[in-house]
Amino acid sequence: MTEQNERDFFCLVSDAFRVFARRSSIVLGSAWAFAGAGLVILIWLLTGPAFHFSDTWQLIINTATTIITFLMVFMIQNTQNRDAKAVHLKLDELIRALEGARNHLVDLEDLSDEDLKKLEKQFTRLRETAERAGGSRDAAPVESIAQTY
Repeated sequence: MTEQNERDFFCLVSDAFRVFARRSSIVLGSAWAFAGAGLVILIWLLTGPAFHFSDTWQLIINTATTIITFLMVFMIQNTQNRDAKAVHLKLDELIRALEGARNHLVDLEDLSDEDLKKLEKQFTRLRETAERAGGSRDAAPVESIAQTY
């Protein structure tokens, strides 16, 4: 396989999974899916006496829920990653479009946890200073925070 064919195959699989995960999240996140899952559990419970609450009877529900949970983790993570990325891009566009906005805060998600904590502390101090200055959140200069990042 050439490099272009491998890339095309990867893109095809990635796109197919994205579409599948998105559609699955819509369907499986509905009230009907919840009701269906509840119905499956009810049927499983009602069949307990017929199977004498055997180990096999318990193994069926345990195996099914484990497999479903395992697969759902990947679908949920894919959907959340895409949604978070879309929100970040929208916020980045708003920051860039607003005159006077601090454009250096656009890519905060790329900062380390330590840097984010430092920035959070600076914003907390900024808020406290603004509140002491009469309740205005714009009372303290924000350039000092901006220069750090």
